[in-house]
Amino acid sequence: MSIERVGVVGCGLMGSGIAETAAKSGFEVIVREVSEDLVDAGRKRIRKSMDKAVEKEKLSAEDRDAAWARLTFTTEVKDLAPCDLVIEAIVESLEAKNEIFAELDGLCGEHTLFASNTSSLTIADMAAATSRPDRFVGLHFFNPVPVMKLVEVVRTIATAQEAFDRAFAFAKALGKVPIAAKDNSGFVVNLLLVPYMLDAIRQLERGVASVEDIDTGMTLGCGYPMGPFVLCDFVGIDTLYRISEIMFEEYREQRYAPPPLLKRIVAMGRYGRKTGKGFYDWSGEKPVALPV
Repeated sequence: MSIERVGVVGCGLMGSGIAETAAKSGFEVIVREVSEDLVDAGRKRIRKSMDKAVEKEKLSAEDRDAAWARLTFTTEVKDLAPCDLVIEAIVESLEAKNEIFAELDGLCGEHTLFASNTSSLTIADMAAATSRPDRFVGLHFFNPVPVMKLVEVVRTIATAQEAFDRAFAFAKALGKVPIAAKDNSGFVVNLLLVPYMLDAIRQLERGVASVEDIDTGMTLGCGYPMGPFVLCDFVGIDTLYRISEIMFEEYREQRYAPPPLLKRIVAMGRYGRKTGKGFYDWSGEKPVALPV
């Protein structure tokens, strides 16, 4: 069955980006948040992003208005019942995700495809909590969703081929480049990226070089668009810490274990760009490395 109406659970940074991208791609989108305040914040985030795209002449005012008209916001889970696809983009907690999927499972029709935007939890652990593990996939988008082209489409050992094909086609319909990934914690990108960032933190702990010199070394020496510590601040240091804990629990390999320095920075509330401070202070015109 074709996908025409998309539900998005969560309207934070990732959820709002997914909703915006789907609406701009011609899909009817229903966005659900837990409170009116969060709905309002998500609505403003999407509108601001669309308006910015118009200002940069990446989107016409007419297309913005048409996409905006395709968006519906709600605090009621039951409003997602008629959706052909529901994408979950809430906190990285298996308990919270399973709770919402269990509720959706009793509301949505048999044709409805479920997907999670998780970056580190396994899809099977969510699919097993529903009566439709054959119609459950991972759709892992990257931040910022309206800009980043990649989507990891994840199939479990129970995912039906038809469900996977529908999800893969949906990602293409968004103008994204989908890749097929096995259902392992971290999928493809984070499986390789998280150990890289954690190892940079370990080398900083060992005094190999400063934050600035490690970042400069990796950008100029390897051609990376940004160094590992700038990347940590963009990803969110608290997010990296949580992902690394989940992946270490899954694999029990030292390379996924969060270094002590990472834990200390999180304890200090330095989560990266979203709080203004992480490995760098982002309050000025240029980021300035902070003591660690």
